[in-house]
Amino acid sequence: MTAPARSGTGARLAEEARAGSRRALSRLLTAIESRTPAAEEALRALYPAAGGAHVVGVTGPPGGGKSTLVAALVAEARAAARPVAVLAIDPSSPVTGGAILGDRIRMQQYASDRDVFIRSMASRGHLGGLAGTTAESAAVLDACGFGLVFIETVGTGQSEVEVASIADTTMVVQAPEMGDEIQAMKAGLLEVADLVVVNKADRPGADRAAMQLRSMLTLGVEADPADRAPDPDRPRPKRPAVLLASGLDGKGVPELLAALDEHQAGRAHAQRPHAARIARARAQVEGILADRTREALWSSKRRAATDALMERVATHELDPYAAADDLLKSL
Repeated sequence: MTAPARSGTGARLAEEARAGSRRALSRLLTAIESRTPAAEEALRALYPAAGGAHVVGVTGPPGGGKSTLVAALVAEARAAARPVAVLAIDPSSPVTGGAILGDRIRMQQYASDRDVFIRSMASRGHLGGLAGTTAESAAVLDACGFGLVFIETVGTGQSEVEVASIADTTMVVQAPEMGDEIQAMKAGLLEVADLVVVNKADRPGADRAAMQLRSMLTLGVEADPADRAPDPDRPRPKRPAVLLASGLDGKGVPELLAALDEHQAGRAHAQRPHAARIARARAQVEGILADRTREALWSSKRRAATDALMERVATHELDPYAAADDLLKSL
C-alpha cells in the first residue's frame, strides 16, 4: 500500500517540473502511475496549464518499426528546436509489473537533451495497448512545455484502438511485409487512423503495400451508401492519407511530420471543441470514477459487507447483477 504523501508534495513537484526539473517530472510521473495522493494534488495544479500540446498516438501491429519511426520523428522535431516527449507503453513484467522493453534504450542519443523526455510505461494489464494513466501522464507533459507528445502503444495487434480516444492525431504504422490484402483489410486500427504510414520504405514491396492500402481505403469510402461527411469537430479526411517513410534512413520523415502538423492545424480551426479531446476528458473522468468507486467499495469500513456479498455470489445464492446493484446502492 502506498504511503500517503505530505500535503503540498504534489504541488511542489508540479512547480519544480514546470520550472524544468527533469528529476521532479520523473518523480511526478512515477507518482501518477502509482496513483498516489501527491499525483492527484499535482494534476489539480497542472491541469489548467495543459491543453496546448499536439498528442500523437502511434499504433500498429508488432514488427512495424514504431519505435524506430518515433525516434526519427523526434530527431526531425529537434532539428526544428521543438520540445518533444514520448510515452512508450510496454508490456508488463509478470514478476515486477514494470516495463519489459524500455524504449528509452532505443533513444539514448537524447539522454543529454533537456528538450526531449522519454518515458517507458508498463501496461500493467490494461487493455487497448495503453497504460491506465497514459492520459494523465500526457497532460503533465503538456503542462510542462512539451508541445509535441508521442504515445506509442504496446504493439500487440489489431485491438489497439483506445489510443484514438486520447490522441489528437492517430497514426497507424504498417510494414511492407505485413501489407497483404487480408491483414490490410482488418477493421479496427485503420478505422481510427488519421494517417497511415508504410514504414521501412527502403524495403522491397513498400510501394505495393501503400498502393494496396490506398485502394482498399478508397473502396471503403465508395462503398459507404450514406456517403457520410467527416465530423467537423475532427477534421479527418474520409480516406486517411497513406504515406511512405523509413525510420531507419529518415526517408519521408520530414513529410510525415509536416502531415502531422497539417492535421493538427486543421483540428485547431474546428468551430467546436475537438471530439478527440471530449473523448479524452470522458476517459479521464470515467477512470477516476472507477478508481474511487473501487476504493470506496473495498475500504476497511465496507470490506466485511463487501466480502459477505462476494461469498453469496460465489455460492450462487445471489447473482452478480443483483450484487452489483446492491453495491451501487450502498455508495
